[in-house]
Amino acid sequence: MLKKNPAAGQLKPEVTGFFDEATNAVCYIVKDPDSDSCAVIDSILDFDAAGGVITTSSADEVIAEINSRNLKVEWVIESHVHADHLSAAPYIAKQTGGKLGIGSRIDEVQKVFGKVFNAGTEFQMDGSQFDQLFADGDAFKIGSMNVAVMHTPGHTPACVTYLMGDAAFVGDTLFMPDFGTARCDFPGGNPRELYNSIHKLLALADETRLFLCHDYKAPGRDEFCWETTVGEERANNIHVGAGKSEDEFIKFRTARDATLDMPKLIIPSIQVNMRAGNMPPPEDDGETYLKVPINRFNKL
Repeated sequence: MLKKNPAAGQLKPEVTGFFDEATNAVCYIVKDPDSDSCAVIDSILDFDAAGGVITTSSADEVIAEINSRNLKVEWVIESHVHADHLSAAPYIAKQTGGKLGIGSRIDEVQKVFGKVFNAGTEFQMDGSQFDQLFADGDAFKIGSMNVAVMHTPGHTPACVTYLMGDAAFVGDTLFMPDFGTARCDFPGGNPRELYNSIHKLLALADETRLFLCHDYKAPGRDEFCWETTVGEERANNIHVGAGKSEDEFIKFRTARDATLDMPKLIIPSIQVNMRAGNMPPPEDDGETYLKVPINRFNKL
């Protein structure tokens, strides 16, 4: 028998997704259906890598939607430290007043990449850049809506899923059924942990809505999609569905990851996102710089 969602019932959060085709990433506004309170999940800051130019058009679209509906932002939260886009969390929080949150194992990511980017002693590697660090089993509220936190590592050690009513925001743990699952070859990633995390999600009720952090439009599909259900994933996910075993998954995922290139924006993304979306501090000329470590990522 499938267990019921920890935060379930008849509650159906109102979810608005904002897809960014430049990074294949999705940001969400999730609203408590019984109040004007909401959260922003996995926000996006626009970055032109060739010119080193940062803009806020994607975040401004989210803020405009919030303002047009007179919503109250209580939380600006991350499912993990993204390696493929820069977070706009502090920008949105400053505009809306929401608090910043992420999984409690963020310190493990900071300790690895603080050294990679030689961030210096001023860079705190304890997650203190965020207002709240969520551990497995933690609970909080968006308005009157209960939110349960599920630790779902494997893609990174700090990945979490946010469960609220009939909805789960799963970050990079799963993709659409026709695209499969996330890579596990980043520092702290682990295919066995990912398999177990996915099966924690697949133990939820069939009708649970899953909101994904990315879509790459699998071959043969015409449109980008970022919402599915537990039942659809359990039956049809090409990597883990239809009863694929743990050993089968680990063998496949390990071989597949060995063929993948690094994400295009991993170097700027990590050093910004490990700081909760803030830029590195200005240098002695007053300007801000992002570092490019030479031959460091192939040693991780």
